[in-house]
Amino acid sequence: MTASNLQKMLESGNFAVSGELGPPKSADITQLKHHAHDMRNHVDAYNITDNQTAIVRTSSIGVAATLIQMGLEPTVQMTVRDRNRICLQSDLLGAVSFGVRNFLCLQGDHAKFGNEPGSKNVNDVDSMQWLQAVKNMRDEGVFIGGEKLEHPLPPIFIGAVVNPFADPFEYRPYRLAKKIAAGAQFVQTQCIFDIDRFERWMAKVRELGLHKKVHIIGGVTPIKSIGAARYMQNNVSGMIVPEELITRLKGAQDKKQEGINIAVETIQRLREIEGVAGVHIMAIAWEEVVPEIVERAGLYPRPALA
Repeated sequence: MTASNLQKMLESGNFAVSGELGPPKSADITQLKHHAHDMRNHVDAYNITDNQTAIVRTSSIGVAATLIQMGLEPTVQMTVRDRNRICLQSDLLGAVSFGVRNFLCLQGDHAKFGNEPGSKNVNDVDSMQWLQAVKNMRDEGVFIGGEKLEHPLPPIFIGAVVNPFADPFEYRPYRLAKKIAAGAQFVQTQCIFDIDRFERWMAKVRELGLHKKVHIIGGVTPIKSIGAARYMQNNVSGMIVPEELITRLKGAQDKKQEGINIAVETIQRLREIEGVAGVHIMAIAWEEVVPEIVERAGLYPRPALA
C-alpha cells in the first residue's frame, strides 16, 4: 500500500501543486468533472471543499469517489462543524475504503453564514482533536473511544489549515506547532495576498524549525475583479488584501488578466521562500484559469514520480 501522489510529491522535495473544486448546490456534478478534467495534468491533487461557507452542497466524499473513478487524486476536506465523532470516523473509513488517501481536517465556517442558518453547529470535537483522532486511527489503530479497528488503515496523509494573517499575529506560528503535534503532515494556508506579512510569518516558522516538520502549502487565489478584492478585504475574516493590490487592479485595462498576473507573481515569490513546499490554487468559480497559472508560474509539466 503506497503513499498518495501528493505525499510522494512533497516528500521527494518537488514543489507541489494542488487545485480546488467546489461541489455544486445540486447533485449534477457535470461541470465539476469538466473542470477536474481540464486540470488533470496541471495539479497533483484536487482539494474538495466540504459544504464551503456552510452552504449545502454535494458531499466532498461523494465527489471524491467520482474523481477516483476518473483516475484523479482527491484531498477530502472534513469539517467538525457538521459531524459528531461517530460520523467523522465512519465517513473517514468509508472514504479510505474506496481509495481516498489525503484528508484535510478543519473546523468549518459557522452555520449562521450559510443557507441553513437554523442548523446547529455540532463541534463534538474540535479540529485539533480531530487531527489527533485521525493520527491515532492510522498509527495506533484505535477509535476515539479506545476500541481497536478491526483492520489497520493504509497510509493516509493528514492535513490541516493555517492562517498566517489572523490576529494575534505573534501566536500564529505556535498554533501551527500545535497542529503539527496533533498529527498534521501538511498544511494549507489562507489565501496569500500580503506576501510581506507571510514572509514574516515564515521567518518565525523557520526560527522554530517547523518547516522541517510539516509541508507548508501556500494558498493562492486569482482575483477576478475589484469587487471580488473588496469583498475579501472587507468581509472575509482573517484575510488581508493590501490596498496597493486593489490600486493595481484599478489601473489595469484587463482586470481578470491582471488578477492572473498577480497570482503567477505570488507563486513565483512563494517558490523563493525557504520552507514553502507547494501551492494550493483556489480558483473557485474560475477553475478554467488554473492551467494557465500553473504553466506561467513555471510549474508545468508536473514532475514524474516513480
